[in-house]
Amino acid sequence: MDASRNEPGTESMLSCRRKSNYDPKTGIYHSLIQLEGSHKIPTTANLDTATFVLSQFPSIDQSDMKVAVIDSATNRRLTYRELRRSIHSLAAGLYQRFGVRKGDVIFVLSSNSIIYPTICLAILLVGGVLTTSNPINTESEITKQVLDSGAKLAIAAPDAMHKLLSTGIPTIVTTRDPLNTNEVSVEELIDSCESMELPENKQTQSDTAAILYSSGTTGTSKGVILTHGNLISTITLLKWAAETTSAKDDIFLCFIPMFHIYGLVFFGLGLLCANTTTVLMNRFELQAMLEAIQTHKVNNIPSVPPVILAMVKYNGGGYDLSSLKSVGSGAAPLSKHVASRFREKFPWVDLKPGYGLTESCGAAAFFVSSEEAIARSAASGGLFPSFSAKVVDFESGIAQPPYSAGEIWLKGPTVMKGYLGNEAATSATIVSDGWLRTGDLGYFDEDGYLFIVDRIKELIKHNGYQVAPAELEAILLNHPHILDAAVIPLEDEDAGEVPMAYVVRATGSELGEDQVMQFVAGQVAPYKKIKRVAFINEIPKSAAGKILRKDLMAQNNDHEESFVNLHVYLHNFGRTNDHSYTNIKTDLMNHCQLRDMWLLDVWWCPFKR
Repeated sequence: MDASRNEPGTESMLSCRRKSNYDPKTGIYHSLIQLEGSHKIPTTANLDTATFVLSQFPSIDQSDMKVAVIDSATNRRLTYRELRRSIHSLAAGLYQRFGVRKGDVIFVLSSNSIIYPTICLAILLVGGVLTTSNPINTESEITKQVLDSGAKLAIAAPDAMHKLLSTGIPTIVTTRDPLNTNEVSVEELIDSCESMELPENKQTQSDTAAILYSSGTTGTSKGVILTHGNLISTITLLKWAAETTSAKDDIFLCFIPMFHIYGLVFFGLGLLCANTTTVLMNRFELQAMLEAIQTHKVNNIPSVPPVILAMVKYNGGGYDLSSLKSVGSGAAPLSKHVASRFREKFPWVDLKPGYGLTESCGAAAFFVSSEEAIARSAASGGLFPSFSAKVVDFESGIAQPPYSAGEIWLKGPTVMKGYLGNEAATSATIVSDGWLRTGDLGYFDEDGYLFIVDRIKELIKHNGYQVAPAELEAILLNHPHILDAAVIPLEDEDAGEVPMAYVVRATGSELGEDQVMQFVAGQVAPYKKIKRVAFINEIPKSAAGKILRKDLMAQNNDHEESFVNLHVYLHNFGRTNDHSYTNIKTDLMNHCQLRDMWLLDVWWCPFKR
């Protein structure tokens, strides 16, 4: 599979053109960036994540003045000195009052809060193993993770505690409830355990630090085992990147959930080592984000493609975003079209995509400069320092040269230890001398920039061709009447699979299925054409911004059953004009179990004649 080359003329735009880092003898791409001095990844064996992070905090005389975290809703602030005290106090409380010992797994069930970094670092400091979950997960999903991880203690937000009742696990609530004095809270432990002693930390870089669960968007969710060495390496790389690409007093904004690897390594750990100030949002909401940028003069936002798209599509006004200097993008591919439109709308802001996955502790590729990102607008950057990669052909297993696509394999200090209790999945993912099979389809250009095409498991197989949903989604998002879109495979008797698009229309738009299909058809090869379109109110996505294709596929399977029910109903109903579309809608919802009336739109036309 030969990938498309970058547009002519872009080479001249590179202010810092990379030399080729491809070794044709081995088929391996190497990072050419060498870390020096304090930026080198620590090699001391007896070192844990929390001790390392705390060692990077500002000096005592500066920590009183330097603000670490600001709550965007309440304006509550924690200085680095207060954060250090809170971490030690909570760690002592976990040790003395709850008996947490080295290797004990602690389950955290909470959205972002000003004390989330404290919770994570206290768990790691006392020797515990951190595992996190999205509080909107169902009770059964949460119970499964608690049991699978072997958690002995939980820390949960008040509104999520009921989901842990069936597990019987002891639980600490994050914030005090004045109406329930029987619950022990994180705040209480911080206030009451400051004078308690914490024994000497005897952890090593090879010890397990966290078990983070993969999203499960393409299969069963698995526990990713990350060591202290993995986290320390990632933190060191992020600290170096932050200090290289941002100013000392820059303000960062966090709406990325810290229960996800992206939010955890950036805001729960990494940026603290760079002594930054972070404005923390409980969850993403567009206007609240814009207001936070204006109020706190935010300079940097590590972001995700759906948020970048929302900023592009937002037509409201009244917010001063002039302080914003840099926006990153991760967790999912950012389309070239969206990136271009963002740069047109916010020309003073650097937009720099990156690439990583939970199994690589969130690190793999990034852009050092805005000039690089503009010149390679469809790329995800170059490899992080200390990383190697190769592109492996699916059938032959041979490493590929530049511009030839295949599965991306990674090797580096952040690669996971394996999957918890799943040797088969581990051996299938970490192969031959420590290479991590990412499951992502991509390629490198001649200068060592990585281009991600799509997830291999999400490719649509059409008459022997492979169609990348992300490519079609990028085209759809360039339509002025489309706010968001997702593409899934639809079973087809003749072709095997054909592309189906789920589309969110702009308010007031009357965009139809034929218009959508024609818009795409004019820009792609025949085998890539969209064959069906459904209009919905929202594209389902994970907390990190990844499209939940399996949810759309399940929804479509339900629709196929509904089609059968609808056909039977309308056949019995007869081809008459005695009833209107509106009059039978309720009846259809009841008898055919239709959840989306686009099915009726498709089938009503021939019956209403």
